[in-house]
Amino acid sequence: MKDRINHRGYRGKLRAKGKVQSARNELLPQVAHRFALTSLLFAACLCVLCGENSFAQTQPHQPPPPDKRIQYRIDLSLDYANRKYTGSERVRWVNRGDRSTGTLIFHLYSNARVPGYVAPKQADEPRLEIVEVKSAESEAPLPFTLEEDNTILRVNLRQDVQPQNSGEVLIKFRGEVPEIDPDETGLVAHVMQQVSAAIGGARELRRPRDTNFMCRGVMLLGTWYPVLAARDGEEWLRRVDPGIGDATVADVADYEVNVDASQGTSIFTPVESKQVATQTGRAISTFVAENLRDFAVVAGSNMTSEERVISGIKIRSIYRREHEVAAKRALNIASNAVTVYIRRLGALPLRMISLIDAPLVTTLSNAEFSGFAAIASAFYVNFDSPAVSSMPDIIREQRASVEESLEWTVAHVVAHQWWGTMVGSDPSREPVLDESLANWSALVYYRETYGEQKADIALDEQLRGVYKLYRTFGGEDLEANLPAKFYRNTFQYSAIVTGKGALMFEALRKLLGNEKFFAALHSYYDVNRFEIADLDDLRSAFAASASVAERRSVSRTFDRWLLAKHGDEDIAPPDPKLAAELGLPTRDPKNGRNVFSRVGKFFWQQMTRIR
Repeated sequence: MKDRINHRGYRGKLRAKGKVQSARNELLPQVAHRFALTSLLFAACLCVLCGENSFAQTQPHQPPPPDKRIQYRIDLSLDYANRKYTGSERVRWVNRGDRSTGTLIFHLYSNARVPGYVAPKQADEPRLEIVEVKSAESEAPLPFTLEEDNTILRVNLRQDVQPQNSGEVLIKFRGEVPEIDPDETGLVAHVMQQVSAAIGGARELRRPRDTNFMCRGVMLLGTWYPVLAARDGEEWLRRVDPGIGDATVADVADYEVNVDASQGTSIFTPVESKQVATQTGRAISTFVAENLRDFAVVAGSNMTSEERVISGIKIRSIYRREHEVAAKRALNIASNAVTVYIRRLGALPLRMISLIDAPLVTTLSNAEFSGFAAIASAFYVNFDSPAVSSMPDIIREQRASVEESLEWTVAHVVAHQWWGTMVGSDPSREPVLDESLANWSALVYYRETYGEQKADIALDEQLRGVYKLYRTFGGEDLEANLPAKFYRNTFQYSAIVTGKGALMFEALRKLLGNEKFFAALHSYYDVNRFEIADLDDLRSAFAASASVAERRSVSRTFDRWLLAKHGDEDIAPPDPKLAAELGLPTRDPKNGRNVFSRVGKFFWQQMTRIR
């Protein structure tokens, strides 16, 4: 059976490419901190959590005509009070391959569980159950099987779907989401999680509950329905590897979604509702969208929104009323970021981008969907409010760091609409294509908005600084384009993928100059819009933009930053001054382990006083 660890796009061909992927020693240092230095680590944790315009004349890739697109027509009925839902979907799949097939594969992402998971008495993970599968034409039942611990739905069609033809199925399903403890979502909990990751190097894995939950009156449904697996040539991309990064990968599709909920429950999706019908205490809202890779839904009873239009794109900030000040600031940042990215990266064929004030758990500061981005409520802080005055000095003194972190995060998640939504990729296997590129794009936002001086400060604090601190605490330099499962936690992932990986793009910009660099990036964007790209596509775009003499240097730059371990030379080595201030050697001479944890007790006391 073919190894599926490398995703090679789905444009009707399999591009073989060898890539060494050996198992990694799971090494991450233990660290701690004296109270006098907590400001440094606090700011670094927040970072973890969070020219010319001459383009090559490439022809922007266009989506297929509507009748040749994948389509979902979904009816969703929400039981908001009980955190449950029922639904039915009519799915049209178009065979864009060269061979017929009689099987459809769907992902049930909500049913994924981390290795060794044991279900508690009270469910703490979402659940998605398949009730019925039928042919859309005859409504005759279709045989189906649930595979790989109920994370894969295999549907056997009665007739093969020929190339360039389509097949339709009807699927009935139901699900529920867990209630998340609000204590898991606060600012202190988020910072403590990052400190814990640095001190103990604990293994972190994304869980379905991270984006499918109810908390503080907000219901987030991120992966709530059966999603067609993407295709790689003639094969379905079935494999999902648990890791610290995103796991979902899907082809673009059109959506028509009807949401039935109790009146008084606000419903938000990637687009505004076309119509709302009411009956017997219920409201049915209809949402229609084109060329999305997913369709997230947020429901809440105490939520409102503000919006503005930038270059024909509606930018919307959705928030709980107590977070109005920070939410309006996020709206301003997002609007400015969209202006910059349209000019620098290319036009965005979306009608709306929404930011959601969501109570995300501690391992997640943001979550991106098509046209939709959730940002942890923990960072929607109004430092002038009475509530903040009751916090200890260690929090209140970090106002600049918290506000800077929110701005960087907003710029980052907005960039994901270019790198992730429009240009798809497989984030679990090649995270540099979305995470690294989105993080570097945030630097573009700073440079275009504030100028070189502030951009240089942001580069040092948000990119170089995280790597430097990680290495000072004993973290191992790694390749920046390993599959996400090889990174232990958010501290390591942020230092290597979103930090070191993003800095590769800055190295390429300095090598080629702005004109050639942005021509290459724009070409990559144009050619791969609505598709699923891989690293070869990115490398090819930069090689094509470079002169013959520069191409070898371009190739070496990719290899040096992504496939080798030169971070200490290219970014910054461990900081011996910081290590000396901590008063301990980086390594224990007896066992070689990191020993910063010996002075961690006092720091932990300061952080836990807030609870």
